[in-house]
Amino acid sequence: MKKVKVITDGGCIGNPGPGGWACIIRYGDQAKELVGSERETTNNRMELRAAIEGLKALKEPCDVTITADSQYVIKGITEWIQGWKRRDWIKPDKQPVLNKDLWMELDFQVDRHTVKWEWTKGHANHADNNRCDELANGAARAAAKGK
Repeated sequence: MKKVKVITDGGCIGNPGPGGWACIIRYGDQAKELVGSERETTNNRMELRAAIEGLKALKEPCDVTITADSQYVIKGITEWIQGWKRRDWIKPDKQPVLNKDLWMELDFQVDRHTVKWEWTKGHANHADNNRCDELANGAARAAAKGK
């Protein structure tokens, strides 16, 4: 099974507001950058979208390490999601899970691969995470201008 690294980030101008996401996929000495945006979204939706799109881009099952600076995404997919699914997408406080559509999509993508999650501090010394932050912010600015 191919060993792949996926580094992700997402953000918004305002929250909600125009948002962008980015990921870098590394396989051996190859790297591919993916970027996208939405006109009206949230930080958390963009963080989720970055992970989803990184996994969707892999055409075969892979051994994937995903590096993200979002505790929301990492804890959601590794700790919280099993309870959400058992309770039919209801949180312990009896409220519906926010971003259910994206959590379901991420869960589907994760099931296609063997995935390990790593957290990195945002805006720190992880070069690929910093590059994803730059790309995601650029995409958010473009969305804000209607491009």
